[in-house]
Amino acid sequence: MGQPRGAFGALTTVRVTAIASLTPLEELEADPFLVDSRSQHAMCARWAAERGYVIARELLVGGLRFDHCALWDGVRPGVDVFVAPSLRVLRRALSSVEEFTAECARRGVRVETVGRAEPAYDAQMKARVHRRLSMPTAGYDGR
Repeated sequence: MGQPRGAFGALTTVRVTAIASLTPLEELEADPFLVDSRSQHAMCARWAAERGYVIARELLVGGLRFDHCALWDGVRPGVDVFVAPSLRVLRRALSSVEEFTAECARRGVRVETVGRAEPAYDAQMKARVHRRLSMPTAGYDGR
């Protein structure tokens, strides 16, 4: 699909809403990628940059209804795209992927998944995620 064009034929910037799953820190050992929203958003940002798209919003949600206003605030048909790292992230982020994709189709908005392999987490990577998420008010930035 090419870049969308505006009313006068000029190219319109494709705006991307990146969706990451809000997963409790307690699940870090069992499923670190679902807990690591920073890596999820980074994966979406790389996907968008490779296509010349712009990240307009980053959502961090868990079990959100398909019709929630946080999803649709300012979304433009034919211009905006929702992206998530994978279908399993979408399943955690939204209450119903099926209802969400149907609503996207009804509104003329694409929904995509990055479809790349998730990073493999070693103990050090898990520890960084844990520190970043457990000490957000202490000024720790995760490095």
